Amino acid sequence: MLKGLLFDMDGVLVNNLEVHREAFAEFFRRYGVERTFDELSRVFGKGNDDIMGELMPREVVERVGIRELGNEKEAIYREIYAPTIVPQPGLLEFLAESEREGLRAAVGSSGYRANVDFVLDKCNIRSYFMAAVAGDEVTRCKPDPEIYLTAAAKLGLEPHECVVFEDAEAGIESAKRAGIKVVALATTFDREFLSHTEADIIVDDFRDVNVAMLRRLVEA
Repeated sequence: MLKGLLFDMDGVLVNNLEVHREAFAEFFRRYGVERTFDELSRVFGKGNDDIMGELMPREVVERVGIRELGNEKEAIYREIYAPTIVPQPGLLEFLAESEREGLRAAVGSSGYRANVDFVLDKCNIRSYFMAAVAGDEVTRCKPDPEIYLTAAAKLGLEPHECVVFEDAEAGIESAKRAGIKVVALATTFDREFLSHTEADIIVDDFRDVNVAMLRRLVEA
């Protein structure tokens, strides 16, 4: 029986791909680093420590510190995004429907807690969520299942009683390894790409989602 909903943040609660690209471009410029969009897209959904370890030169990581680099990049992101941030299309209506139906909700993001709080507060959606798990609060980020297992536990639910909303391959793998059905949003990646993942359903955004279809998914 469906009892809970677990939401990734980037590309799910907000459609922020271009903002992250802009923030990374400025961040890389500061350190004289050149990276292609393909290189960047391969790390989407992972934790910032993993991203910095893969994309930044070892000398920079050792000199500045991996967590400090992540904090700097995310501060750039929040500064750029603050004036224009809006929820994903259909999200507010879907959250209201889910609340009426008695479903519990949590955020499970590889992003830092500062970014999770930023999105929840700027979009005025914090009241819909009973819990949130951020990437700097766990031992292992996506694609490890820890984030989603922890989020379900914080709701007092078993993983199979939940549905996850994701946009990236690492997050989809994380949810499936946790034993949770996945709805993938074609925001960060297109439907063709997502069709080659383990996502159970692919939608454009939350205007394509309702509680009845999620109940059918869990009971299938």
